[in-house]
Amino acid sequence: MKTTTRLLDLTAAMVLVVYVSFSPPLVSGDPGRRVSMTLVRDAAALGAFCLDGSLPAYHLDRGFGAGSNNWILQFEGGGWCNDIASCVDRAKTRRGSTRYMSKTVVFTGVLSNNASQNPDFYNWNKVRLRYCDGASFAGDSQFGNGTSLLYFRGQRIWNAIILDLLPKGLAKAHKALLTGCSAGGLSTFLHCDNFTSYLPKNASVKCMSDAGFFLDAIDVAANRTMRSFYSQLVSLQGIQKNLDPSCTHAFFPEPSLCFFPQYVLRFIKTPFFILNSAYDVFQFHHGLVPPSADQTGRWNRCKLNVTACNPHQLDALQGFRKDMLGALMNFFRNSTRGGMFINSCFDHCQSALEETWLSPTSPRINNKTIAETVGDWYFGRGEEAKEIGCPYPCDKTCHNLIPASTSDFLVNLDI
Repeated sequence: MKTTTRLLDLTAAMVLVVYVSFSPPLVSGDPGRRVSMTLVRDAAALGAFCLDGSLPAYHLDRGFGAGSNNWILQFEGGGWCNDIASCVDRAKTRRGSTRYMSKTVVFTGVLSNNASQNPDFYNWNKVRLRYCDGASFAGDSQFGNGTSLLYFRGQRIWNAIILDLLPKGLAKAHKALLTGCSAGGLSTFLHCDNFTSYLPKNASVKCMSDAGFFLDAIDVAANRTMRSFYSQLVSLQGIQKNLDPSCTHAFFPEPSLCFFPQYVLRFIKTPFFILNSAYDVFQFHHGLVPPSADQTGRWNRCKLNVTACNPHQLDALQGFRKDMLGALMNFFRNSTRGGMFINSCFDHCQSALEETWLSPTSPRINNKTIAETVGDWYFGRGEEAKEIGCPYPCDKTCHNLIPASTSDFLVNLDI
């Protein structure tokens, strides 16, 4: 389990795929400008600390023109830590401390201020919430043994950042979108309705998760690795009291199941969009085929190159896609305000980069890009924006981002 813990902690950081960021934007966008970090100075009074006790932070790129009163908030991703050892290690990195974070960042994809790359949201106020608690902004506890002191205060960090943004214009938002990628995408499920409660009642508030629909999957060794991992995480970081009470009541005596999006989704009242690959590469490597389920390495070649998968392995991947679509089917059929884009790319996080968000080579379903589908859903253009792609290998628009190795992938993406 320790190996799985470390890999989950590291690999879900794939959300941070090379961001490009901006400071005060120009109408056409200026990729040379960078967005500076803002520390939440009042966070200490709320007991809102990163794992190591440092103050939480965010990056704010101000909107302009017609977007001046609209806001998009993006939860940063980066895995989780579900035991003391992995959280102690994490607290010494930028995943657990603002002390080690870059003080400026670059925004691309859904956070771009370039009208040609992000036509629906380019001029909105854009905020990236830095991730330093290891529990998708949901914990509220702490640990101390005389040697180590860890703050599990993700829920308080979320509250502190929102309270810091409200007087900066968020309290008067006309339109707002809460989003996030990977572990940040999961945060979007957990905090969507709470976000709505902070904003004016006449505001148009919606939420979008990117690569955050983590399945309660049975792995190839017939174990529920992700369920076990999340159960330990919920217990360690005191998350249960912050989960949706209607969900925890429905799933008693296993309230930790409500950390899974597939179980909490039906209780979310705010309009929601789900962007996910049916073959999400993180879930493939750590939910369907975690290291603990493949100790002999039979899946190694398949993990590195899907064309090297044998028929049995391809069947398992198609079964995973079937399970994901099954978990989404009630939402697909019955949600009148929801949207989705479920494609068949071996990828993880597709709203963060121009290449996958909106470009001539972006993934498409029914000839619509992710950006076009999300925009149609948010602004109510046309019919329901619910797109499900055909199964592998029929989609020829994919960017199949399978790393040569976990460490190489993280280094190459500056993670």
